[in-house]
Amino acid sequence: MSTTTPSTQTCRSAVLPTLDPDMLRSFVAIAETGSMTKAARIVFRTPAAISMQVKKLEEVLQRKLLERMSRSIALTPDGELLLRYSRQLLKLNEELVSQFLCPRLNGKVTLGMPEQYGTHELPAILSQFAKSHPSVQVDVVLGKSIEIKQRFENGEIDLALVSHNLHVTPDTILKTVRLEKLVWAVNKNSNVIHQSSLPLALAEHGCPWRTLALEALDEAGIDYRIAYSSENCTGQLAAVMADLAVAAVPESLVKPPLKKLGHTNRLPEIGNAQTSLMLNSSASEVTLALKDFILQVLDPRDMKAEPSESENESQGCIRDTLEHLKI
Repeated sequence: MSTTTPSTQTCRSAVLPTLDPDMLRSFVAIAETGSMTKAARIVFRTPAAISMQVKKLEEVLQRKLLERMSRSIALTPDGELLLRYSRQLLKLNEELVSQFLCPRLNGKVTLGMPEQYGTHELPAILSQFAKSHPSVQVDVVLGKSIEIKQRFENGEIDLALVSHNLHVTPDTILKTVRLEKLVWAVNKNSNVIHQSSLPLALAEHGCPWRTLALEALDEAGIDYRIAYSSENCTGQLAAVMADLAVAAVPESLVKPPLKKLGHTNRLPEIGNAQTSLMLNSSASEVTLALKDFILQVLDPRDMKAEPSESENESQGCIRDTLEHLKI
């Protein structure tokens, strides 16, 4: 006697939906980190985007997959089952793609970018690229945008992410790939905003952030003094954390114990931090492969303002800082 239930017979005869590997990848990242924020960094999506992916998975599978705790996320029994299959499917997908792509591509590419991007986004990019292109060597150069641009023009760098406005040679492809709001950052318990002359922590001359910040203050007629200068944003943020100054930085860098200031503090709007991708029109195959990979995993459809941490928790989405690239 057959033990197949009517529901199983119906399921076998129906055309079942196909699960998107990107959704499974996000789900695995959530399961492994226990956090929407951390998972979003791994898969280069916003927490809002991967929360929608989980919702879609739950709709397709008609099962609840996650339990949201006060400070973390746990899997339901059905979520545990999906995690096991997801890992197997993703591993098989990597093996399949590698059989077609990896043997045909080998060589070396030098990637240059500002320090703030190398710290937050580079590790995951390199990790994922290495899995699909194990024969390609990626050398990384971190530094100021103006230095990265100069080394690119000298032929020392093949692919570069830079802050600009910058002038380029005719054979250089320069494409804006990120537009992020610049904000005033201060220690959350700070009193420096009340000083008669506003103390600033700025990047060195030539940085677009510095130029935009000073232009905004001059136009608003606000008295200021440059208290600290640094080659990179780490130095700026260190001065702000020590409650020694205010800094103009991209909004994504403002994390506790820092906070951003607004019109209620009588500070002007600064503008946007613009980031561009640079490569030569005669770029090599491995350079184009890395470029395509970066632009594939960093999707501009996720470039939008994120709600606050508390708002995200109530909605099942935790705020994140990443925005994404694509030409």
